[in-house]
Amino acid sequence: MFRRSAMHCALALSAAAVLGACASPASAPRTVAAATAATPALSTFHRLAADSGVLATLEGPGPYTVFAPSEAAFQALPAKSLDALRADKAQLKAVLQHHVVPARVSAAEARAGKAKTLQGTDIALARAGTFLTVDDALVEQADLRAGNGVVHVIDRVLMPPRK
Repeated sequence: MFRRSAMHCALALSAAAVLGACASPASAPRTVAAATAATPALSTFHRLAADSGVLATLEGPGPYTVFAPSEAAFQALPAKSLDALRADKAQLKAVLQHHVVPARVSAAEARAGKAKTLQGTDIALARAGTFLTVDDALVEQADLRAGNGVVHVIDRVLMPPRK
């Protein structure tokens, strides 16, 4: 009887250890680029980031915070605008870099104010209760964690100011 109880305890402890390891931060993607690849709602963002060369940056050491537009956000853009971005790689890169802050900012850590983007422009962060906004976009899904940063899914494509 003692042996059976000891074996059940050992099995329970090993199962707890395995399940605990699954829930640990080590299971987060290694890079924010991998996090966007693993999130179906970000497939257009990921593809455009690869086309523009921004994805190579997001695979670097970081830290990065990416405010990545969802599929619905890209679908809401006029087709001509999206086609023009795809055709002009420099403009596409500028637009996507406008979505990246070179720092790790979780939703809980976000403070109202301006944040400098990789593109060199500012975006405005604001908080209303549990809601976080970036310029005129709402964060729909927050804190997709990665080893080199964090990704927040937003409901609009942000356009940098014209110079």
